[in-house]
Amino acid sequence: MAKGSSGRGQRDLTVKVKTARGRKPSSTRWLQRQLNDPYVKRARDEGYRGRAAYKIMELDDRYGFLVPGARVVDLGCAPGGWAQVAVPRVNALGEAGAKSTGRVLAIDLQEVDPIPGAEIHQLDFLSDGADVAIKEWLGGAADVVMSDMAASSSGHKQTDHLRIVTLCEAAAELAFDVLDPGGTFVAKVLQGGAEAGLQAELKRRFASVANVKPPASRQDSSEKFVVARGFRG
Repeated sequence: MAKGSSGRGQRDLTVKVKTARGRKPSSTRWLQRQLNDPYVKRARDEGYRGRAAYKIMELDDRYGFLVPGARVVDLGCAPGGWAQVAVPRVNALGEAGAKSTGRVLAIDLQEVDPIPGAEIHQLDFLSDGADVAIKEWLGGAADVVMSDMAASSSGHKQTDHLRIVTLCEAAAELAFDVLDPGGTFVAKVLQGGAEAGLQAELKRRFASVANVKPPASRQDSSEKFVVARGFRG
């Protein structure tokens, strides 16, 4: 017999995690959130390296910058979810029937497991000559520079905000050096006000600048993404 609308008799499908000896309560909360996150499960089922893959999917679905033939630079690419999404969208594998073949250049300080269709380079993008190396690897300028980088958390909200804004500013400076006119810059920032200077510079350098929180970004997170299109060169 069907149960009433009170919900009695229905199974609670939420995974609850007990606090283990030696595990901090914050770690327990993080683990429980991961186990109950639909994007985490979806990433696991669909073979992506993290839930962040859906953030770049949603941004691209809205703004359409990952097009067949595009040359993409993914800064701080580890573990590789954004590059995984970019490969088929720009046709980096050269699938038959597509109009053109793109390139995905994935850059990180640490080693990253191979991603079919992506060219992975271990490089500090802040080092002298990084822009020259990237253009040599690409064989020219880029159409898209994207970054999902975040500095290690200090536990202090304002400090973490300043760190990620600094990373984003550095990524933007590299983008100015390697983008083709008309190109796109996509990067993660945190809400907090210190990014005003960055926003002003992007508005000067690009035809349009949008600040977006895609559905895949957790609602309790202060992250947002800047999508700057139409690089003026």
